[in-house]
Amino acid sequence: MTTQDQLKEALERKEALRHYLDVDNKKIEVEEEELRTHVADFWDDRDKAEAQMRKIKELHFWIDSYEEIDKMCGELELAFDFVKEGLMTEDEVDELHTQVVKTLEKLELRNMLRREEDKLGVVLKINSGAGGTESQDWAQMLMRMYLRYAERHGYKTSIAQLLEGDEAGIKSVTINIEGDYAYGFLKSENGVHRLVRVSPYNAQGKRMTSFASVFVTPLVDDTIEINVETARVSWDTFRSGGAGGQNVNKVESGVRLRYQYKDPYTGEEEEILIENTETRDQPKNKENAMRQLKSILYEKELNHRMEEQAKIEAGKKKIEWGSQIRSYVFDDRRVKDHRTNHQTSDVGGVMDGEIDDFIKAYLMEFAAVEQ
Repeated sequence: MTTQDQLKEALERKEALRHYLDVDNKKIEVEEEELRTHVADFWDDRDKAEAQMRKIKELHFWIDSYEEIDKMCGELELAFDFVKEGLMTEDEVDELHTQVVKTLEKLELRNMLRREEDKLGVVLKINSGAGGTESQDWAQMLMRMYLRYAERHGYKTSIAQLLEGDEAGIKSVTINIEGDYAYGFLKSENGVHRLVRVSPYNAQGKRMTSFASVFVTPLVDDTIEINVETARVSWDTFRSGGAGGQNVNKVESGVRLRYQYKDPYTGEEEEILIENTETRDQPKNKENAMRQLKSILYEKELNHRMEEQAKIEAGKKKIEWGSQIRSYVFDDRRVKDHRTNHQTSDVGGVMDGEIDDFIKAYLMEFAAVEQ
């Protein structure tokens, strides 16, 4: 049976959210923003108008989400009285309490994602490590894990670039994942992922260790302005490989973008190379490649901001991007995140995309540091 202390805790968390979200001021703000849409020439500047509508939608999300949890907490309070009157069972109260806690946690986590880029989609790239077929198979397993995660959360996915392995698996893949706050949640996956298992590719049945790296960048949309110097851009076209019929082999639909990047802070130069074979339409592939370039340039700016913030807040716990972040030990039925120490024995569930608890643990520990 849910206790009075548990009810009190839920009500306190709800009131804390009201404070953090500044719900009363948001209600005033949304009325003011909606008034701006009533002017006669509002849609004359479509980009500006759409940005305004997105702002209003965002405000409504927080207001509506809080009102939903406020209503649920009110129902939970009444449920205690209904049990005394015999109108509800203790099991029904427990079920309602579980729903309240889940809804609170979901909103609390969303509230942690306050950075400008958190609300964007994500470009997720997986590279297999040294080790040939074994590592390439591991990279493909990770690709499936993230595709299943995206499917579970209703995100839209597309494969921008895929390089298959020599015998099995993949050497690399670039996945675009589009949906609200996809980057905010999946930024926790950036780093090296380690697999330990008895390899099906080893004749002696030895226990093997494989590595694959995951790189996560925000998928820039029209709300983010990125300056791309056209003089530094060059294009190549090529025939896409792999399955797809005669058109794939005969038409140069694949595109290769080269960008001569110069760091505005250090003056260092490097060539950014992007390939896109997502569609059979060359102009569409060029558009997708340019979008990925903007995402990379945006990430570089974000990294600079993070470095500057780290200098100022040197006493805070630092997130080491690119370090080994998680181990998947199949024989011992254990997946452990080395940053948060969160672990689970449900290896099958994790590989099927159930990584929410790892993401939650990461945000609970590091989100405040990132603000």
